[in-house]
Amino acid sequence: MEFIIIVIFLIGYLMITLEHPLKINKAAPALLLGVLCWAVFALFHGDYHHVEHELNHHLPEIVGILFFLMGAMTIVEIIDIHDGFRIITSKITTRNKAKLLGIICVLTFFMSAALDNLTTAIVMASLLRKLLDSKQDRLVFASMVVISANAGGAWSPIGDVTTTMLWIEDCVTTGQVIIQLIIPSIVCMVVPLFIVARSMKGEFPPIEFNTEFRTTPGERMLVLIAGVSSLIFVPIFKIVTHLPPFMGMFLSLGFMWALTEMLHRSKTHDESAKFSPIHALSKIDTASILFFFGILAGVSVLSSIGTLQTVAQFLDNTIGNKDVIVLIIGALSSIVDNVPLVKGAIEMYDLTPGDPYLMTDGKLWEFLAYCAGTGGSMLIIGSAAGVAIMGIEKIEFFWYFKKFSWLALVGYLAGAAVYLLMYPIMH
Repeated sequence: MEFIIIVIFLIGYLMITLEHPLKINKAAPALLLGVLCWAVFALFHGDYHHVEHELNHHLPEIVGILFFLMGAMTIVEIIDIHDGFRIITSKITTRNKAKLLGIICVLTFFMSAALDNLTTAIVMASLLRKLLDSKQDRLVFASMVVISANAGGAWSPIGDVTTTMLWIEDCVTTGQVIIQLIIPSIVCMVVPLFIVARSMKGEFPPIEFNTEFRTTPGERMLVLIAGVSSLIFVPIFKIVTHLPPFMGMFLSLGFMWALTEMLHRSKTHDESAKFSPIHALSKIDTASILFFFGILAGVSVLSSIGTLQTVAQFLDNTIGNKDVIVLIIGALSSIVDNVPLVKGAIEMYDLTPGDPYLMTDGKLWEFLAYCAGTGGSMLIIGSAAGVAIMGIEKIEFFWYFKKFSWLALVGYLAGAAVYLLMYPIMH
């Protein structure tokens, strides 16, 4: 049974990594591997009550992550359809190449912490099309957006789905993950930025911007402030109530829903429908949510049958040093999606109170949040932000590998070194 489940998981995983050559959306093989693995477990185990118990044990955690992501995506879409992000991007006036790159990277870094790295990458890619005419220039800037978005998402509990998973599982807390990882994450972004910016000379020609808006200045500002505040409120809600994070996210979504309905209540139905949260819901990336379900379901089977625990024991016996193991997991996240890697690590190493490595805010979980969040930048297909940018700008895999993989690796190792040096001091 275990062998069949592992084979199904690996075949499904291979199909996910070959999404672009196969031209099959990664959600399809993820759903297949997740459900088929559970089906094999049920058919071969014999005790259906035990299998049902295991599924019910994992299901609340999986559903909580999916609800959280759905709520966050919808709020971001509400801001976007109200042109809220254009308030930020319209402030960028410099045409100096090096300065513009620095502004884009810093803006991406902090936006991804407040929104998430995938959404920020999409927003910044749209901005780059307005700022830069040259395709070659956009490729360079877009590649740095990938590195900056992943670095920015790693230190925030709502910035990257892997950090969100660790936060939901109480492996890390909001305050500590920000304090411990913001400096390593900045280093991860700044080192490649410094190298690339030094090679950029001169200025870009001025571009005339499209000044047509669908909303009034007051509407744009109100929705932007309310939306970002709602997202920032979610960790506060969890700290105060101790309820699951998706409850806070749904509370924020309900607030944004009511606010926007009242904002457009005087307009005709056709006009208000363009800004409705129902319209925003239709625009969220539902395929990604289904992908996460399939992957999380598949990994939970491997936990239930003991495979992940066996792998953890093997790594401890052969490598031993957990810092090295986490570095390897981070590097693997550039090849294999970081969501199942982090989910697997959570299942491999149980949360252990009193253990400085495995307790809440322990070294392993903090370092894992950094490595899994930033390691995906080493390949263009290694993160959701990279895949999005790859699709929008048509970045070739080997072009990125040749030009930016080594830069992402240098930044990744530099940030990791800073965290490891800071750890004895900060703790």
